[in-house]
Amino acid sequence: MRTKHMNEDTPELPTPYSSVPPHYVTAFPEFLRAAGYYCTNNSKTDYQFDNLGESQHDFDAPVSIWDENHEDAHWRNRPDDDQPFFAVFNPIRTHESGMWEDGFVGVNGDPETDPATVDVPPYLPDTDGVRKAIARQYDNIARSDEEVGRLLGELREDGLADDTIVFIWSDHGEGLPRAKRSLYDSGINVPLVVRWPGEIEGGERSQRLVSLLDLGPTVLSLAGVDIPTWMQGQPFLGPDANDPREYLLAARDRIDESYDMVRAIRTDRYKYIRNYDQTNPPLVWVPFRARGEAMQDLLRLHAEGELDGPAAELLSGGRPVEELYDLVADPHETNNLADDSAHSETLAELRAAMDDRLDALGDRGRLDETQLVDQMWPGGEQPVTATPTFVPNAPKNRMTEATPTGGEFTAPTTVTLHCDTQGASIVYATGETADARWKLYTTPIELDEGETTIRTKAIRYGYEESDVRAASFTVN
Repeated sequence: MRTKHMNEDTPELPTPYSSVPPHYVTAFPEFLRAAGYYCTNNSKTDYQFDNLGESQHDFDAPVSIWDENHEDAHWRNRPDDDQPFFAVFNPIRTHESGMWEDGFVGVNGDPETDPATVDVPPYLPDTDGVRKAIARQYDNIARSDEEVGRLLGELREDGLADDTIVFIWSDHGEGLPRAKRSLYDSGINVPLVVRWPGEIEGGERSQRLVSLLDLGPTVLSLAGVDIPTWMQGQPFLGPDANDPREYLLAARDRIDESYDMVRAIRTDRYKYIRNYDQTNPPLVWVPFRARGEAMQDLLRLHAEGELDGPAAELLSGGRPVEELYDLVADPHETNNLADDSAHSETLAELRAAMDDRLDALGDRGRLDETQLVDQMWPGGEQPVTATPTFVPNAPKNRMTEATPTGGEFTAPTTVTLHCDTQGASIVYATGETADARWKLYTTPIELDEGETTIRTKAIRYGYEESDVRAASFTVN
């Protein structure tokens, strides 16, 4: 999900604004960096905490999270070949727009896969536009597979293939109507492949319930890094792996221009969905989605009164308060069992399980978005991270006062970086060049004899980044 609001059609909200998580929340790559890992992201960032670039469509992740965050970011750029790494690559060929004839990623145009050979899910009309969209996605999956193969080949070239754990996953379901953005399995049941040489045999399959929230804790578990207690995810591999989940929770609140509060909970067999606004159709207005041929066909047939079956319900006003599906007997979730007395016990169990979990989490969707924004950005103004300062530990100044401009000290001297903003992450660089790579600050900086220039800045996620402060220290 995005953490940056960028919809100009909401005059009651500051646009853009960035979400502000609790002060104790830190992106898990920072924990890896603190443990000595070289962390890179190549290069999609619109799902991360955003530092608000110059344009509302820029997504500029906080500098503290990654050692590198750009289209050339790669484990091969780490300064020491023996340094452990965590490298993320985001192939975007299978993006929703890749299913459009005129999309901006993927194959586009006429697909190579024969549209006549694809399976059309029962909740969509069987049209040329729908079939071509699905066929293009098959083509794009093949191209993405080639990209994954290239990365695995680079690991082999570097002699790292047997020592590297690889995760492959998708952030949501296909970019089709009633898939992406929905809480049906077509929207939330995503691929997850793990390659762990010597530990997982190729071809093994697991039926355990896994949430994408579990990826962070799992990576920390595998890296031997302590998992913060505030993390809602559960590790499913490594020494800290938990027992399999009994339930998975899913939610949606606003989809681009449209609000639609829905919650869902899933077991290995059943899915319970609660719709908070029964006036909305299942497919609320999303202009971006409407650009695809599949959605255009759906809209055209709806206007012509030619839709039938499950597809006819997608654009019709009114939904039940509750939905219940047997995912084994009904994997496409078209037969709502909520009113079936034979499933009343299952319905009651999942109702209670959802209520317990939403209460424990403190479901923020119960608040109006304007209230949420006012809590994060009081008065609609983005808070600003305080500029860090320097606190030396040296003879005659044992951290009794800060020295924002540096100074002359006697060895041994260390410098602590301090920021007054609660929850801020601090980065620093030594040397006078402005293009020096920012390091994550985790421990006091030991100064060598002679002159050292330190530059520093700080960021709390969702706040404006602080100014840069520089100071020179001379140690005799």
